[in-house]
Amino acid sequence: MKKVDLNCDMGESFGLYKIGEDEEMMKYITSANIACGYHAGDPHIMRQSVLLAQKYKVQIGAHPGFPDLIGFGRRYLSCTPAEVKDYVIYQMGALNGFVTTYGLQLQHCKPHGALYMMAMGDEKLARSILEGIAAFSDKLIVFAFNNSAVAHVGEKMGIPIAKEVYADREHTKDGSIILTRTGPSIQNYEQMANRVVKMALENKVLTPDGEEVVVEAQTVCVHGDTPGATELIKQIRIALEAAKIQVEPIKNFIL
Repeated sequence: MKKVDLNCDMGESFGLYKIGEDEEMMKYITSANIACGYHAGDPHIMRQSVLLAQKYKVQIGAHPGFPDLIGFGRRYLSCTPAEVKDYVIYQMGALNGFVTTYGLQLQHCKPHGALYMMAMGDEKLARSILEGIAAFSDKLIVFAFNNSAVAHVGEKMGIPIAKEVYADREHTKDGSIILTRTGPSIQNYEQMANRVVKMALENKVLTPDGEEVVVEAQTVCVHGDTPGATELIKQIRIALEAAKIQVEPIKNFIL
């Protein structure tokens, strides 16, 4: 039976600012990418997010980004590889403090926003991120685009890589995505869910230009801050199960 993981970038509220409906999303996903305080999140939100994941039996991943709270981590910053490695280790350590406090374990790591996008095409940056993750733990799965520098370098380093696709972003010809959504607003949730089923079963997705691209969908992301995210993730889960695709945490079929 075909298996797929559903992940969500979450825990991105901070202070008085609320972003996303995390608890509702937790009901449908299998892996949570929790912000670690640099692009979003704070100690209280990290603790709450970890407890929500525990409540709904969702696997936990670190979601480190650039130190860019104002830009939500989506601005392209100029940092040395050593700085990036330190940022990754620092943020993973912060989240792991809450994870271990409640007797849990990190399953994976997924860089956020501009850090994620830049690393996908830059082998030096990809290696610095991967070295930071591996220094923290050699058992963590790393989420990465198909055909990306992170995937290629990670596989050479012996790091488990989960090939990621997106339910709420447009894919490009190389299997990457457009960082900020430029396609039409999500109005037909069933149609968007069926696109995820197509990626899972046929390893294919259409670009905004209508070109069919080959992708491997091991884990599917829905951003917690996407308008209508809760309805979209619900419809995706329904569509996957109707297609006899088993929804499980990524560690169940990657490791």
